[in-house]
Amino acid sequence: MSESPRPGAAVPPAPTGLAGWLYAFRPAPIGADWRERVRVVAGAMLGILVTAFACHALAGPAAPWPWLVAPMGASALLVFGVPASPLAQPWAVVGGNTLSALVGILCARWIGTPELAATLAIGVAISLMFALRCLHPPGAASALLVALTGVTDPWFAVFPVLLNALLLAAAGIAYNTATRRAYPHMQLPAAAARPGGPAGARSTGPDATDEAIDAVLARYNQVLDVSRDDLKALLEEVRLRTYQRALSTLRCRDIMSRRLITVTRDTPQRQAWALFGRHHIKALPVVDAAGGIVGIVTRADFMRAADGDRRSEPGRQAPHGAAHDAGVAAGERVGGIMTRQVRVASEHRHLVDLIPLFGSSGHHHIPIVDAAERLVGIVTQSDVVAALGRIDAPPAGSEASGS
Repeated sequence: MSESPRPGAAVPPAPTGLAGWLYAFRPAPIGADWRERVRVVAGAMLGILVTAFACHALAGPAAPWPWLVAPMGASALLVFGVPASPLAQPWAVVGGNTLSALVGILCARWIGTPELAATLAIGVAISLMFALRCLHPPGAASALLVALTGVTDPWFAVFPVLLNALLLAAAGIAYNTATRRAYPHMQLPAAAARPGGPAGARSTGPDATDEAIDAVLARYNQVLDVSRDDLKALLEEVRLRTYQRALSTLRCRDIMSRRLITVTRDTPQRQAWALFGRHHIKALPVVDAAGGIVGIVTRADFMRAADGDRRSEPGRQAPHGAAHDAGVAAGERVGGIMTRQVRVASEHRHLVDLIPLFGSSGHHHIPIVDAAERLVGIVTQSDVVAALGRIDAPPAGSEASGS
């Protein structure tokens, strides 16, 4: 059996045609490390040991039939090997084995031909397990075993089958819980209430992910050996890891706005103010003759200048909306109001490093510089949100102006 490919390794395309059909017979790798394999083996042995000793002691030396039935070996593999599976839950173990054995007994009693008895027992047992939501593969084996051996006493469904199943399920609950495996594994319905929603909000309706999962499962229309809720949890974990991987590889140069609108120290404030309205931006990098950043001016800088003017002229009353009332004067320059302490980032810096700056330090736009400290772009909160929105698409540099 070949090993699964290493993370990040290229996966070869699946063969098609006859080669693809033959390839389907290739056994899949089992995704369990040696610790989990030891846990499963030890649990199955312990479960059978407890069941065998208890039932043998109760049966006594004169038992008319076996005190441990063979399908319990398959049940043990499910209970201890895949405790999250819907096919391995306690009701599936107990109901599937016991009801199927009872079906086999009735078929053996009423149908004389063993071949017909076995055939009907299998069909009725599987149908009954479907109807009673206790689908359990070893249950079909129980029905077949009873029908072929010609057991006609209904008591056989109680002892050993029912008692075997009860003891094995109890051992599974104790062992799986002790080894930190949820058993019984909760099976949530599709429209179950989701905790943590806002007060007064509708909490019983499925969200978009729930609806998508339900639609895909309905179209797939096959029995899955994984619960719907586990499937959703796995998809959410995959989505989270996809975001984490994308964030770890995205760099500032991949998402920054490249079409920059800049000013210099000597740019008149009125001209700079006009650029805000004309281009719908919120910040203007201030650069020197070499393209290096020496400051940044925002609408807040103009407002602070206007507040300073009003404090120096108590009788002045002017609205903030007009350019000449926002601290803008024809003869004043941007260098007089710009913020000189500017947080910048290299174009090669990872995007994930910038997210804390936006979230905790109040930054709304971070100038991006190259190796020569020249301004080459700007990353805004809008750029970050847009990058997260297209996280599944190949990174591409934004050509829009910073906003």
